[in-house]
Amino acid sequence: MAPDVSSVFLELGAAVVGLAVLARVANRWGLSAIPLYLIAGLAFGNGGLAPLKVSSEFIHVGAEIGVLLLLFMLGLEYTGQELKDNLRRGIGGGLIDLVLNFPPGFIAGLLMGWRPLAAVLLGGITYISSSGVIAKVLAELRRMNNPETPVVLSILVFEDLAMAVYLPIVAVVLAGGGAGKLLTSVLIAVTAVFLVLFIAVRYGQRLSEFAAHQLDEIILLSILGTVLLVGGIAQRLQVSAAIGAFLVGIAVSGPVREQSHRLVAPLRDFFAAIFFFFFGLEINPASLLSVAGIAAVLGAVTALTKIVSGYWAARLKGVDHRDALRAGGALVARGEFSIVIAGLGASLEPRLDALSAAYVLLLAVVGPILARLTK
Repeated sequence: MAPDVSSVFLELGAAVVGLAVLARVANRWGLSAIPLYLIAGLAFGNGGLAPLKVSSEFIHVGAEIGVLLLLFMLGLEYTGQELKDNLRRGIGGGLIDLVLNFPPGFIAGLLMGWRPLAAVLLGGITYISSSGVIAKVLAELRRMNNPETPVVLSILVFEDLAMAVYLPIVAVVLAGGGAGKLLTSVLIAVTAVFLVLFIAVRYGQRLSEFAAHQLDEIILLSILGTVLLVGGIAQRLQVSAAIGAFLVGIAVSGPVREQSHRLVAPLRDFFAAIFFFFFGLEINPASLLSVAGIAAVLGAVTALTKIVSGYWAARLKGVDHRDALRAGGALVARGEFSIVIAGLGASLEPRLDALSAAYVLLLAVVGPILARLTK
């Protein structure tokens, strides 16, 4: 039987208005809205207070578009040259960050009796900070010109590029690919990253000038079409569609970059809310109770390791004690990539979704608070 379209519209309309209210509340409290979106999804999802009757296919597609726009907008934050410079300066800090923050999740997964691949996924969840939340917090606190901020940004760049290799490897292993397929996927991912970086640094300005147009409609359609096409091609090549969107953002420069940021930002914010809300819809709130203790311990440990890694990386760059502590506090929040990783492994380990939701909920709240406290 065909679904009652009016009921679907009413439910989704009410949900979106509810998300707007939550965004207002988060803004009033000076917090990230991400945990509130997740809580709303839990309340209206499977096992929640008032489950929405929305098709799983619709949920999945909406969430995927949200991820693509989130990562595209993140890529817009860097020009190719900025990315290249940040990466060169941040390799040491990035390696410190990786060594301190991947093992806690991986070890926790093994201690819980999970299969090694599920433990690798949990390691990725604890490793990757939320670039979206952190960039927003730094802007709100007016710290973009602080001495520690280049260190924070270079670590985030390193993490995002690490995901360009990590996600394809995980996707191939989950699909049952052999060593040859795995090697091919990694080579494709690394080649794609460096090819886009080369094009962005060498030809980004020219390509952007060619694509420029004074009509916003044409720019918006061109950008969205390119993001979806590249995301689809990347997915076919076993490279994360989100990474494809991130690389498109990097390649855009010049006047088109500013135009794209202005036009896509409202869509990004809308689909980001939908993404976290939809992720929450798929989780039974009762399942969070069984993992709450583990999430709290893991959150406490990895909040500390993030602070240490940020502090250490900043001190290596000659940043003073107080500013280095701010760098560590700024890196604590987890968000979009952690949820993406959890979504990949949902069929591999039933508790991964619930644990990652509880973990992200905790650190998406604690992260901005710590960033404000480390003055």
